[in-house]
Amino acid sequence: MIMNQVVDYQSGEKHVVIQINNGKANAISHEVIEGLHKSLDRALEEDKIVILTGQDGIFSAGFDLKVMTKSADSAKELVHKGSQLSLRMLSFPKPIIIACTGHAVAKGAFLLLSADYRIGVEGDFKICMNEVQIGMTMHHAGVAMAKVKLANEYIDRSVSNAEMYNPKIAMKAGFFDTLVTPNQLMSKAIYAAEMFSKLNAKAHAATKLKVRKPHLEALEKAILLDLEEEISINP
Repeated sequence: MIMNQVVDYQSGEKHVVIQINNGKANAISHEVIEGLHKSLDRALEEDKIVILTGQDGIFSAGFDLKVMTKSADSAKELVHKGSQLSLRMLSFPKPIIIACTGHAVAKGAFLLLSADYRIGVEGDFKICMNEVQIGMTMHHAGVAMAKVKLANEYIDRSVSNAEMYNPKIAMKAGFFDTLVTPNQLMSKAIYAAEMFSKLNAKAHAATKLKVRKPHLEALEKAILLDLEEEISINP
């Protein structure tokens, strides 16, 4: 079933597959965020584990640049919605698995940091937070999200230096939990969903919140701080 024109939803026995399908860059737009929220709502109603994926060769190149460069207010609104999405994903009761189909840049990379289990594909793909490279001072929520899963020695390199990684280095940095070949990606994601289905759902959800409590609190504060500052791209 298609939730809307940019987010597809397919329900399986124990899991759902949510696919971002928004043009060549698979950009994160207002419509994509809305579609993802609706898809997460439905997955919760169906009591299904979530597999989030992208298009062949690209998971997402980040926020829609047309929206980000329109005005400072426009950029702030989209970034705020994106941060709220990550907060929801990090606290979502059901497990979220990302089957990353290729490049993951900017918000695409931050989505990797918002999931429970991240599967990447081997190949000539770029994983990076390129905000400072394109003239955007990293928002507070971005810094907070980087601290959730990135290894300490990679936080400054990723956030301040916009260092670009191949999948193997990205896994070492903390963007991925495992790597597979492209033709193994979905089978590995489904296998991971099967493993998650063996957990006690209530215990998993409660423990996840307990483990992530300081990060979730820091992210909530960061989102509020971002509302007080200008967010824009200044090439």
